[in-house]
Amino acid sequence: MKIEQIYTGCLAQGAYYIESNGEVAIIDPLREVSPYLERAKKDIAIIKYVFETHFHADFVSGHVTLAKETGATIVYGPTASPTFEALIAKDTQEFRLGDITIVALHTPGHTLESTSYLLRNEKGEDYALFSGDTLFLGDVGRPDLAQKGANMTQEELAGILYDSLRNKIIPLSDNIIVYPAHGAGSACGKNMMKETLDSLGNQKKTNYALRERMTKEEFIEEVTAGLLTPPKYFPMNVKLNKEGYADIGEVLDRGDRALNPSEFERLVNESGAIILDVRHQNEYVKGHIPRSIFIGLSGGFAPLVGTLIADVSQPILLVVPEGKELETITRLSRVGFDNTIGYLKGGFSNWKSASKEYDTVSSISVKEFKKRIHPELAIFDVRKEGEFLAEHAKNANNSPLNKINEHLSDYPAENTFFIHCQAGYRSVVAASILKSRGIHNFVDVAGGLDAMRTIGIEMTEYVCPSSLS
Repeated sequence: MKIEQIYTGCLAQGAYYIESNGEVAIIDPLREVSPYLERAKKDIAIIKYVFETHFHADFVSGHVTLAKETGATIVYGPTASPTFEALIAKDTQEFRLGDITIVALHTPGHTLESTSYLLRNEKGEDYALFSGDTLFLGDVGRPDLAQKGANMTQEELAGILYDSLRNKIIPLSDNIIVYPAHGAGSACGKNMMKETLDSLGNQKKTNYALRERMTKEEFIEEVTAGLLTPPKYFPMNVKLNKEGYADIGEVLDRGDRALNPSEFERLVNESGAIILDVRHQNEYVKGHIPRSIFIGLSGGFAPLVGTLIADVSQPILLVVPEGKELETITRLSRVGFDNTIGYLKGGFSNWKSASKEYDTVSSISVKEFKKRIHPELAIFDVRKEGEFLAEHAKNANNSPLNKINEHLSDYPAENTFFIHCQAGYRSVVAASILKSRGIHNFVDVAGGLDAMRTIGIEMTEYVCPSSLS
């Protein structure tokens, strides 16, 4: 028996390759299926099943393409209703895979069709649990994403999740290995551990949602507290996962179109495409195509694209580092952005060589910023609310990047203001959005809060009221 976790850091997502005696099951595959096909070929094995834990919201799964390529059976849990051919498993239904068995355990709450898969080894012993978004390490799946489709409140779904955990998962052996669908950084939970696998016994000891003698009322209150607004692209990804999507090959072929500067400029005007610049932030600051949006490949690229652009059907033209074209198109497709229609041949340097108009971002070092600090200075921190509350520069305001369009009226209309983030990536993303909205009277503080600490810029730390005497 072989179990391989295929973890994708950008999405904080774990897919799983399971092989036994020449038969393979894939759990929650990514959109591009070639890695699974290559592994099966190497093992001289056939892919028999594609198990889906639920209709994913944060990424487009590769289930449809994988089934088409291999003839594998797509398996969903009870109540799922995809529009394509799939086996809808009954609760506790068993699936034989070589010398092992995989059991579908219906564990609703994150979504109504959410199902965990229990693996029993060659001896028939419970060995591993592929828990999807039902159970994370240190957390559980948020119960607010499916409430509209389920015609239920998040509190009602949380109550169902409580029952699933108590009745289906907690009674399992402490020795079982838990393989979740996501880790730290995913928007599908709020307090996940950085580890990507753990024993169920340790989770029973450390996961707040599994603690002993926790009442349903306590669980509902704690699980629903502090939930951030989900990214706007989530419902569209659910639709794609439920109804199907274009083959990844078609998406790559459409996007892999090199355009010289004049062709690129003409297509922008004709198509209404967004120009997405994925280079390093330092390069974008020095020069970029006017009104282009910066979201660099080096950061949380795909989820951030989904958060800020939202409409997965939006035409996109790319400015990319040489050799990163197909990677960029692929990573966009993972979150449902299939309408990449080309990229700038030769990159930004070719744009400049063609004497095309370009823009820059006004940026200063933290040392220069320290010289300018005074009580009336307008400072905007674009990190998340929780990060800001934990610590921020004195007198700074919070305008979180994911809500930046809601804060446009907060920025001074004429006087210069300053923006920063933790390390310099997100503030440049914010800068590109502000410029696209016609706001140019700002200065980016390079290096962000991390750099500010090194030179002693005064900080304000949040003090929890409960710790006060």
